[in-house]
Amino acid sequence: MRGYNVIAVFAPDRRTMLMCKRVKDPYKGLYNMVGGKIESGEDGYTAAYRELYEETGITKDDIRITHLMTFTYPLCDEYVEVYAGGLKRSVTLHEEKNPLLWVDISENFFDMEKFAGEGNIGHIMEHVKLHEREIFDEHI
Repeated sequence: MRGYNVIAVFAPDRRTMLMCKRVKDPYKGLYNMVGGKIESGEDGYTAAYRELYEETGITKDDIRITHLMTFTYPLCDEYVEVYAGGLKRSVTLHEEKNPLLWVDISENFFDMEKFAGEGNIGHIMEHVKLHEREIFDEHI
C-alpha cells in the first residue's frame, strides 16, 4: 500500500491553521493541509515530521504532533495518516513549492470549492475539536 500523510498545524493561539494552496493536481488551486508521501520502511511519525520540515521549515522542536486518524482506501491501495498539533511558538515558514498561509479555524472546511479532500478536511477538523485535550495538552 502507498502511504501519505497530512498534518494539521495550528498557530500557538490555535485560531489559525497552516494550509498550502496547491499549485498542481490533485486539487490544483485548492487549499490543503501540508504533508506528503511516506517512504518505504519509514514510520508514520518520522515521515510526518520530515514532510513538515521539507514543506514548511517547521522542526520537531517547534511542534508536537499527535496521530489523529488514518484513512484507508483499499480500492486505490493507499492510506493517509492524519496528524495534528499546535506550534509551541511563532516560526518563520519556508515554502517548498506550494504557497503557505494561515487560515482562520472558523472557515467551512467542508467547502469543496475551496478546500481539497472531498470534505475530509472538515471531518478532520471536527475530530480535532473532539480531541483537543489529547492533541494540545503537553502533559498527557
